[in-house]
Amino acid sequence: MDVSGGSGQPRSDSPDPTEHRAGPTDARPDPADPRATTPTDQAEPPPETPQTTKPGETPKTPNPGETPETAVTPGTAETPEPAPTPRADAPRADAPRADDRPGPAQSGTAKGQPPRRPKEPGGGLLMGRPFGVPVYVAPSWFLVAALITWVFGGQLDRVLPELGAARYLVSLFFAIAFYASVLVHELAHTVAAIRFKLPVRRIQLQFFGGVSEIEKEAETPGREFVLAFVGPLLSLVLSGLFYLAMQPVEPGTVPGVLLAGLMVSNLIVAAFNLLPGLPLDGGRMLRAVVWKITGRPMSGTVAAAWVGRALAVSVLIGLPLLNHWGAFGGNTADSSGMDAVTDALLAAILAAIIWTGAGNSLRMARLREHLPELRARTLTRRAVPVETDTPLSEALRRANAAGARALVVVDADGTPLSLVREAAIVGVPEHRRPWVAVSGLAQDLTDGMRVSAELAGEDLLDVLRATPATEYLVVEETGEIYGVLSAADVERAFVRAMARPS
Repeated sequence: MDVSGGSGQPRSDSPDPTEHRAGPTDARPDPADPRATTPTDQAEPPPETPQTTKPGETPKTPNPGETPETAVTPGTAETPEPAPTPRADAPRADAPRADDRPGPAQSGTAKGQPPRRPKEPGGGLLMGRPFGVPVYVAPSWFLVAALITWVFGGQLDRVLPELGAARYLVSLFFAIAFYASVLVHELAHTVAAIRFKLPVRRIQLQFFGGVSEIEKEAETPGREFVLAFVGPLLSLVLSGLFYLAMQPVEPGTVPGVLLAGLMVSNLIVAAFNLLPGLPLDGGRMLRAVVWKITGRPMSGTVAAAWVGRALAVSVLIGLPLLNHWGAFGGNTADSSGMDAVTDALLAAILAAIIWTGAGNSLRMARLREHLPELRARTLTRRAVPVETDTPLSEALRRANAAGARALVVVDADGTPLSLVREAAIVGVPEHRRPWVAVSGLAQDLTDGMRVSAELAGEDLLDVLRATPATEYLVVEETGEIYGVLSAADVERAFVRAMARPS
């Protein structure tokens, strides 16, 4: 977020997901075949009796799109797996926490079209959809509009005292026109993002300007630079247009005062956003330059984020001092103690926003750096196929013999039909397991629950978010069963990856 409304900072909490298709197997997999019984990367064997969390709990899939303040933190609760004695190279089983109802089906899990968005992003009052991107006005905008109306109205009283109470109506018009300029600034980022095929989640006008929420990063430093620069450039263009419009207008009139105010405000917006520190547009431009020089986007983010933090400290200390010394045209003799407190408060809020945005940029960059470590193939649990009428005790015996930790219910031809839920296994007393068929404990497979073994990073998280479930069937590109992926395993891998230093 930036004061001008021009950060255009990408979010990774909801990037456009990519779906993948994988057809069913043509024959029942052999439990000894590594494609049907999949090894994993941990060495701790599971205990004899499987345990899990209470049914009805919902797993949280790691979400890299949001700013870290709102991103979901994956859970770390552990639960043993259904298979008592897997091979030595099998990981320890941790039951997912979820309600076991299948999520809405999406078409496929291999390469294909992205799934539908579940709902609108929200964020305030919807004003329209220019270029197909929703524009929201946050509730905080009404507060800042009232503040601008009050402050600008006081200035109008000194310049145009004949207006009387009508000056506040003129001031309100100025506030709306100013935020319309901010919207143009944000639309510049949006159009550039669309041109580079980057999805834009929404534009939000808020207290200190606006934000264009771009869901993916630019692929090259050149595109990153252009994407950041177009916002301040449009603000400079607007400032020039308002200056030209002032020329035929008499200075002491309402139109003259409004045009002058809009010219100056857009010039301030452009200048402030060009400051070289994240999360401002200038910080993203600095990041692009360092990225180009070093070849590492993370190096650019670190440099621009620390400059942004230094900028926040400068704003906190320097802004009240400059205002006190009359650097902004104020009369220091007329300033009161309340004015000094107000200046200090606004500087503190602005500095906090810049400092927080710089920190968020560092955390998001770290997240993106570790995301490729999340690979479906390495996180998948070994699985054995069992037919629908197989007793649970016999299915668990086969899993133990094969060193597997998951059960896939198949038909007579070996086509996968459903996944046996760990939460359901725990609810069956051991003495009843010989009389309970696995089909009664299984969750029917939907297209969205078929995950390609080649998925990794954001693509993997996109597919899991599109269809929330506790377990997913992992398949090869040929459609053969590779194993079962637990949402809880992904969560723990995400936490471990984020705990490692960059």
